[in-house]
Amino acid sequence: MNQSDTLLPGLSAAQARRLIERSARISLYAHAYAFHLNFRFNRIGVEDLLRFAHDHRLHGIKIHLDDGEALSLRHCDDGRLMALQKLAQQLGLEIHLEVSSTEGAELAEAVRIGRLLAATSIRCYPRYAGRVYEIIAWTIRDLRQLEQLDPEGRFRFTLEQHEDLKGEELVRIVEAVGNPNLKLLFDFANMLNAYEQPLEALAVMGPYITDVHIKDAEVVAENDGWGHRACRSGEGELPMARLLLELLLLGEAESQVVAYGLEEEVGYYAPPLRFADEAADPVIPWRDVSETELAPDADLEALLEREVQNARDQLAHVRGLLARLRRHAEGFL
Repeated sequence: MNQSDTLLPGLSAAQARRLIERSARISLYAHAYAFHLNFRFNRIGVEDLLRFAHDHRLHGIKIHLDDGEALSLRHCDDGRLMALQKLAQQLGLEIHLEVSSTEGAELAEAVRIGRLLAATSIRCYPRYAGRVYEIIAWTIRDLRQLEQLDPEGRFRFTLEQHEDLKGEELVRIVEAVGNPNLKLLFDFANMLNAYEQPLEALAVMGPYITDVHIKDAEVVAENDGWGHRACRSGEGELPMARLLLELLLLGEAESQVVAYGLEEEVGYYAPPLRFADEAADPVIPWRDVSETELAPDADLEALLEREVQNARDQLAHVRGLLARLRRHAEGFL
């Protein structure tokens, strides 16, 4: 267990009761990126992810429009999308979609596919090169289109902190857009690349967080910044139990966070994008979409099997953390 996970804060009796109740009914989702290589090499598809979620008593799936390459949701015809919607309904599962952009065309495509799937949530993040001030302005411009793209308010849109913007910059975007259906998605590690610590980012973003990506990572210090290398949950440096505790306590009468995606990403590496000594308005370089690199001499079959086992192990680890949080809370009643 991480040293940083051994210390949990004291709780009031009301907080303890809230933590016990919410940790027992937490909404966990299978995330397609936990099966990134299996999707990339077409060993599994959306149907398999839905069945994994059902078999492991999860609430649904989070999946990118491009997971599965040529077999991805982006390339499905309407008939297959409606069949997937029917399967999800039969299994009692929700579908959450993800895109790696805030540009209007990408959001419109996500909305089109989301309607056919009866999806309830769409995640996005800006992927622009430029000065931070420009990226914030461009993202606000993009997200002000949400009312036109989804006039019925069918979807919850979430803006993820994805390695370049800091928590207060994301909050600034959400407040400037002013759409009640736009919230924040908190990833356990991505703020590191923006030179921000997880608990610090959570404190800033907290009022707007509705969705979460759970993962663990090793912090890689380089060039006066932090990169992160994702690893098996419980083997990294992130305060996973403390983050879960703080997230579960968000919201008074009802839980504010409604979906926790199990995004095990063993082997994924992201370099630092913000630095300790950066200028007031630094330049963010262009970057491609996230992908785990595969070594030329890798044993693909072994990696594919291990990836599925890692996903199962992460679920067991997270459920163990939740049981630990309940025991911690019981000590304050």
